[in-house]
Amino acid sequence: MSRTALTDRHPAPPGIRHPAPTRPQRGRGEGSRRAGARRRRLLRAALWALGVIVIAVGAVVWFLASGPLLRTVLFAATITVLLAFLFREGRRGRMLPARAGRRQAPLTLLVGPARPAAELITKLHRDTPCGLRVVAACLTDPARADEVTSLGVPVFGTEDVLRTARRCEPDAVLALPHPELGPEELRELAWSLRGENVELLLAPALPDVAPARIGVTSVAGMPLLRVRAPNLSRAARIPKALSDRILAGLGLVLLAPLLVALAILVRLDSPGPAFFRQRRLGLDGRAFTVIKLRTMQRDAEKRKAALVALDRRRDGLYFKVADDPRVTRLGSMLRRYSLDELPQLFNVAMGQMSLVGPRPLSAKPSAYTEMMKRRLLVKPGMTGLWQVSGRCNLSREESLRLDLSYVENWSPALDMKILLRTAGAVVRGTGAY
Repeated sequence: MSRTALTDRHPAPPGIRHPAPTRPQRGRGEGSRRAGARRRRLLRAALWALGVIVIAVGAVVWFLASGPLLRTVLFAATITVLLAFLFREGRRGRMLPARAGRRQAPLTLLVGPARPAAELITKLHRDTPCGLRVVAACLTDPARADEVTSLGVPVFGTEDVLRTARRCEPDAVLALPHPELGPEELRELAWSLRGENVELLLAPALPDVAPARIGVTSVAGMPLLRVRAPNLSRAARIPKALSDRILAGLGLVLLAPLLVALAILVRLDSPGPAFFRQRRLGLDGRAFTVIKLRTMQRDAEKRKAALVALDRRRDGLYFKVADDPRVTRLGSMLRRYSLDELPQLFNVAMGQMSLVGPRPLSAKPSAYTEMMKRRLLVKPGMTGLWQVSGRCNLSREESLRLDLSYVENWSPALDMKILLRTAGAVVRGTGAY
């Protein structure tokens, strides 16, 4: 396999058509003009910033008594700010021109095997807005191109990466881990893309690691990634526990009239209690009683065995059935907008749950695998990463992956992001049943 033609040895399977390029083809002359335009834009921005600095410095010198020391300091500050501006612009990739209809995310060409490419595309589509927009893919296994094309991304199975980059004009090429993408191939690809002013991004072999946990160190001139261990310290989570209880208390006070009204409606809608209680596992595997508004008929547990075959996930821990016949009329609405979860504010106020965390599952420890037990290292939450990423539409594996990603990468900023996304997920109601 050539170093840049990553798919030449794998012709596209019959029946897979190469879609038309998403952008007009361009030659090297046009590429040079683009590079020149980028440099001119950067120069204009630098001159504008320098002009502002000169005016500000002139005003200070004019109105203040300015000795030689002050002039020296102001001159040094001007040069420092200018150099910092140029460095920041280069680091952030703002040398790229603002094309017509300024995009929110840079266009990206994926290179690698079909399955990881499809998983990444799905994740990017789900986590919107995100930092990348995939416009095409060059696959090392084009026989499985349908996994990618079914997601609306064109596949170029017989073209090398450089030729595809010239057709699609991406801002970056993202290489996924694969044995055929070795050091020599990636080095040659980086040099080839340099002439097209396209960045090369490398996806890590270890996914779902927050950037804050990754560092770069050098050993014998070789860059190595240092992955820091997850921060599971109880002391670091004390502010989270305090804020959970305070916010839950305020929520109960403010939502008390709504909770009373919903409880009355549940009693009027179908025979049975207003609240549903069930034992679940919490922090460190300790069992507690979770409280929810009842959304099913009174004999729901007795009828569960007859619906096991309809469970798409085939797992008792994540048991969910679309159009479950046990759900009441009001219960369907409560589930769609997650109103049945509001009584769990009592669990949060008592310290058994958190506002954000993995959802509490069955109280049968024997049903947990060793990997699933890692979910129990933090308090379960009313909302979580997989609740805002598709809810019941996600597979069991994807739900577990997102839960473990939260446990490993927890931070106050991540909690705030999930809480903000929860409102949108509740309003859309996608995957709620």
